[in-house]
Amino acid sequence: MNTKFARELLKIRHAQSAVLPPKHKVQQFVDDLIELLFPHFCGEYEYFAPEEIEGKLALLERDIKKILKLQQPTMSKTIDQLTARFFSKLPDIYSKLRLDAKAIHEGDPASESIDEVISAYPGFFAIYTYRLAHEFYKFGIPIFPRMLGEYAHFRTGIDIHPGAQIGESFFIDHGTGVVIGETTIIGKNVKIYQGVSLGALSVSKDMAKIKRHPTIEDNVIIYSNATILGGKTIIGHDSIIGGNVWLTESVPPYSIVYHKSEIRVRPKINEQEVIDFVI
Repeated sequence: MNTKFARELLKIRHAQSAVLPPKHKVQQFVDDLIELLFPHFCGEYEYFAPEEIEGKLALLERDIKKILKLQQPTMSKTIDQLTARFFSKLPDIYSKLRLDAKAIHEGDPASESIDEVISAYPGFFAIYTYRLAHEFYKFGIPIFPRMLGEYAHFRTGIDIHPGAQIGESFFIDHGTGVVIGETTIIGKNVKIYQGVSLGALSVSKDMAKIKRHPTIEDNVIIYSNATILGGKTIIGHDSIIGGNVWLTESVPPYSIVYHKSEIRVRPKINEQEVIDFVI
């Protein structure tokens, strides 16, 4: 038996468990809250009176206090203050989520209803979790907001840092591979497709407190696999960014930016000329 390793591991576990929120309880909170906010997720349980919903909110507030209890020494405010502040913001979060669902429904011809969006669209779940995480991020709570965001990342393939600032009526279509960095600012009525990266030009630790991700103004559409980098990069309002575009500089409002592929037509296939790509 490796006694030395076991002792070392036990020491590390005790040190880390003093500050880390229980991961499974963080995920459970995300699921429990969405079940309350949207009946699409609630399974067999129904609410028949406001008092029942108030009781569930009280239980969720209790759960958050338990989750954050171990982090209290790292916080500037008490857990009671932070949880009360979050639940006071919940009506506003809910209103924004309704606008997000409406934007997704109106922007996707394949969507048959807002109920379908809420129930089945990964983009909606990722935005929902982001909006929760963003509130806790603004309170200065460490680790916990990232755990919320990474749960959505795990479930949807969409990676939104809780520090990003995102306006109302946000639409992520399909979503797989979307990355939105910490200091990104996104305006209202923005639509992005799968594979879009809103990232930084440098990964230097010296830039940790500097705006290093782009600003996307209102009414912008960014198509699949576009990459937009840099804290000084601003995509002007009402612009369209085409698929596979690589941008590291600003574009003015109403711009259309796209990547033009080269097309070559061969009149006849030479049997001796075999195209054999290895991917």
